[in-house]
Amino acid sequence: MAKGTIYNKEPFLNQVADKLGRERKDHVSLPKWKHLPQWEVYKHDSTEKLLATLQKNSKAKNVDVVETDQSMLAETIQKVIKDYGGGSIVTTKDARFAEYGLTSAFDNSQTHIWDTAVGKENIEKAKEANLGIFFSDISLAESGTIVQFNDKDVARSVSLLPTTYIAIVPKSSIVPRMTQATHEIHRLVKAGKEIATCINFISGPSNSADIEMDIVVGVHGPVKAVYLLVEDR
Repeated sequence: MAKGTIYNKEPFLNQVADKLGRERKDHVSLPKWKHLPQWEVYKHDSTEKLLATLQKNSKAKNVDVVETDQSMLAETIQKVIKDYGGGSIVTTKDARFAEYGLTSAFDNSQTHIWDTAVGKENIEKAKEANLGIFFSDISLAESGTIVQFNDKDVARSVSLLPTTYIAIVPKSSIVPRMTQATHEIHRLVKAGKEIATCINFISGPSNSADIEMDIVVGVHGPVKAVYLLVEDR
């Protein structure tokens, strides 16, 4: 991960230690826990069982789930687009669209592909779009959550601003729970990889999060969500 410049670090930490009345520590070791229950949940579940768990928990969060395989993905996504009203579309600028044979599906005047060169026009296009389409980087079976690694080409506006978002979920991206997702992020950092400036964990369409014991869907973002599960193994 690329490192920036930290100014006045030592004086700041020295002042904190002084106020706490203790010496500065220059090394911290992670404790070795005797029990690690977070790794036990769904530990022995097969890929198909994790898939079933993801489907169940996604539907519980008002997500529509559609299954297909890579050979039928282009045809399936066209049907899903039609079923959810068609119209204007915004997508991320993601090499996986080409890898999965979807380039021609979005080569039309109705689709805006995120383009940093046009600046804020991207956001206006996303606000006007009926559908936002992007790939899930990691998918959590336990909570029906998709993970989006955002960068200049994979903008969170694509999942946040359109009326409906469609997340393309490769089955190979499914893991048991957040434990595995955060472990992967830590692994990337430890390996010195550049990671996303923003990582979004998205569970279904927007809702009121049970304000006053009354859940309302679609209050501050997408009204509908679709997970398009793709057999990619």
